[in-house]
Amino acid sequence: MLIQRYPEPFVAPMREELTREGFEELRTPEAVDEAVLRPGTTLVVVNSVCGCAAGKARPGIALSLRNGPRPDHLTTVFAGADIEATDRARSYLAPYRPSSPSIALLKEGKLVYMMERRDIESRPAETIAATLQDAFQRFCA
Repeated sequence: MLIQRYPEPFVAPMREELTREGFEELRTPEAVDEAVLRPGTTLVVVNSVCGCAAGKARPGIALSLRNGPRPDHLTTVFAGADIEATDRARSYLAPYRPSSPSIALLKEGKLVYMMERRDIESRPAETIAATLQDAFQRFCA
């Protein structure tokens, strides 16, 4: 199977939307392992080039971090650009099937909350933010 790898100049602005919010980019499988196994809660965003990531997921994620409890660590992988890192991140998200964008909350490497693409594409950014804040209240407070 041929896997499309997007060129860096193409994805750089989309990466920036999350790194501006304090997200750590995980670009290798080793970086993913190290990040998700840290103590505390880790938000893992599988970023993507699709319209629902740009119009809903990334803005909703940013809004969710403005008030209230939040995860200890903010991380992201980019589907289609950092393929090996994305595959490793998705290995922690079982039994969920790969989807991008997706948003996962892990606690010491164990998945405690998952928002799949299907949960993102039909909701506005404000609803995504409120849903994430509810998850943060449950698992990060």
